[in-house]
Amino acid sequence: MSALAEQWSRGALMFLSRRTGLKDWATRLPPLKKLSRRFVAGETLDEAMDAVKALTAQGLSASFDHLNEAVKDAAETREEVREYRRLLARIDQTGVRANVSLKLTQCGLLLDEALALENARQVVADAASRGAFVRIDMEHGAVTQVTLDIVRRLHAEFGEPHVGAVLQSCLRRTEADARALCAERVRIRLCKGAYLESEAIAYPDKTDVDASFVRCMKVLLDSGEYHGIATHDERMIDATLEHAARRGLPRGAFEFQMLHGIRADLQRQLADQGHPVRVYVPYGRHWYPYLMRRMAERPANLAFVLKNLARG
Repeated sequence: MSALAEQWSRGALMFLSRRTGLKDWATRLPPLKKLSRRFVAGETLDEAMDAVKALTAQGLSASFDHLNEAVKDAAETREEVREYRRLLARIDQTGVRANVSLKLTQCGLLLDEALALENARQVVADAASRGAFVRIDMEHGAVTQVTLDIVRRLHAEFGEPHVGAVLQSCLRRTEADARALCAERVRIRLCKGAYLESEAIAYPDKTDVDASFVRCMKVLLDSGEYHGIATHDERMIDATLEHAARRGLPRGAFEFQMLHGIRADLQRQLADQGHPVRVYVPYGRHWYPYLMRRMAERPANLAFVLKNLARG
């Protein structure tokens, strides 16, 4: 696929990821549902827990994510809170090495900021009572600032061991955000970003996104806090290991993070070398937007769906 075609495909898939009206139709397509099982651990908590137990047996840890970005009302946000509290209780009961990732849109951020803060606070408070950790996920650029504002409020109340943030190297503001959050001792997951953003706020070229990732990674590793370097890009992994070696950081000073269903071989390789590795494990019925973003990251996955649809 040419660079231009890949760029077009990515843009189209990102557009489709925001069309929630397609969700019910798309989730009934067998090829799409089959592909979703590569990236999504299942539709139920029991299925996700089985996947995480398998990861634990391989020496990996996990971060659960219950998928639901398009909540319609306050009642649905409260059901998300109940699901996360059930999830935290199951982590306690089973003893798996896992924390949770939470999107503020599923807490109601697009409905009411105060509602989102209160819902997220309930989840973090439950986690804190159990000695657990909640990572507040980063979403599209329009909510970056309000997301970090809420992270700061929760961090001030519950502290470093119980709440952290995500930063995306594709955004022009991220290096400054990384420096500020590290100064406040906020634990960060650094990723490249999976949302389609305007050039006004994001780097349009992959080389610039990669360069930003390396700069931000160095800020994180130099801070002395425990951060997550989230990438499947072996060049970024090598750059991280090289910087850690130059700084004399021991293995365990930070962790690598990767996605369920992507580069399981690399996950095990790093774990076998003694590096902490955490796998992001999404589950739930509302997997359509997440799957579209994963396909946008690798448009060749679209060929799988089209080929199977053609077969009927």
